[in-house]
Amino acid sequence: MYSRKVIEEFTNPKNVGVIEDADGVGETGSTVDGDIITIYIKVNDDVLEDVKFKTFGCVVAISTSTMVTQLAKGKTIDEALKLTNKDVIDALGGLPEDKTRCSGFALVALHKAIEDYRGKTAD
Repeated sequence: MYSRKVIEEFTNPKNVGVIEDADGVGETGSTVDGDIITIYIKVNDDVLEDVKFKTFGCVVAISTSTMVTQLAKGKTIDEALKLTNKDVIDALGGLPEDKTRCSGFALVALHKAIEDYRGKTAD
């Protein structure tokens, strides 16, 4: 059974879309598992000014994607990297035990987007 918050985020996701001039892009998942998540970030003075996502997947993939973007937006890169899967699950009011495996995919995509950004801006 999904929490009310999971259903709300699944039916009314926030920050959906593509940042055309993104500073970093990260993608994770596979068509075999059925979940593919792409996170786009825009960075200004080390702060995640904008975070958007495109997700092909299940209720958990979409609700965790929208929650990760909401939790990360406005944070510094270091603060965003400290977000945990527990933070995401707690913000969603919990997830069924058998659905927690795929709940971390959006965080992996966020970390890859930050890694992409850092790779582009490294001296």
